[in-house]
Amino acid sequence: MTQAPNNFAADLPKLTHPDGTAIRALVVDDEPNLADLISMGLRMTGWEVATVGDGRAAVAKAREFRPDVLVLDVMLPEFDGVEALGKIRSFDPDVPALFLTAKDAVEDRIAGLAAGGDDYVTKPFSMQEVLLRLHRLVQRSGAASADTSELVVGDLVLNLDTREVTRGGEEIQLTATQFELLHFLMENPRRVVSKTQILDRVWDYDFGGQANIVELYISYLRKKIDVDRPPMIHTVRGAGYVLKPAT
Repeated sequence: MTQAPNNFAADLPKLTHPDGTAIRALVVDDEPNLADLISMGLRMTGWEVATVGDGRAAVAKAREFRPDVLVLDVMLPEFDGVEALGKIRSFDPDVPALFLTAKDAVEDRIAGLAAGGDDYVTKPFSMQEVLLRLHRLVQRSGAASADTSELVVGDLVLNLDTREVTRGGEEIQLTATQFELLHFLMENPRRVVSKTQILDRVWDYDFGGQANIVELYISYLRKKIDVDRPPMIHTVRGAGYVLKPAT
C-alpha cells in the first residue's frame, strides 16, 4: 500500500453537494492505520469522513452519518462487509460502496459485487487508486456537483466546453482523437494507464487491440505538448503511460 502524495489529492476534481456542503464518506476497517490513511487522503480533498471498525458499528454510523459513499473491508468483526452493506442498503438503497479485499480472495470480490458493491480494490493497494475510484463512484451517483469543464495538470489546461488546450498560456491545436487521448490522460494525473485502458477508452478497441496505434498517438501528443518544454508525458516500461506536471 502506498500513500497518496499531497499533490495527487489536489489534482482530483473538487466535489461537493449542490448546496456546497462536503461529500461524506464512511470508512469501515478493523485496521486503524489503514482506515486513518484512507480518511486522511479523503480529507485532503475536502471530504467529511467517519471511521468505524466493525460491521455492526458501520450500520449504526451509516444511519446517523448518511454517507455519500462507503469503503468496506470484506472481513470485519461482528458481521462482515457484505452483510453490513445489505443492512445499510435497507435504509439507504442508493449509497455506492467500494469493497477492500485480500489480494487472493476471489470469492470475497465475487460476494461483494454480487451483494451490490459498486467497485473493489485488492490489498495491498495504491491510495491514488482508492481516491480516484471513490471520486468516480460519487460522481456517478449524482450526489456531487463539480466544475468538470476544465482539467488542469501543471501548466496544461484542457477545456471540455470549448475543446481548447493550452500549455503555459500557449494554445495547442489537437485533432479529435488526440484531444480524447489527452482528456483521458488528464483525468488520471500521475496515474499509470495501460495501452489496453487507452484503447478501451479512446478507440473502444476499434483497432482490434493494436497497441501500436497508442504508441503512435502518444508520439503525436508529445510533439505538441512536450516539444521544447519539460516533458509531461512519460513512458513506464511494461506498464503504460503517465501524465504529470513537469518538474
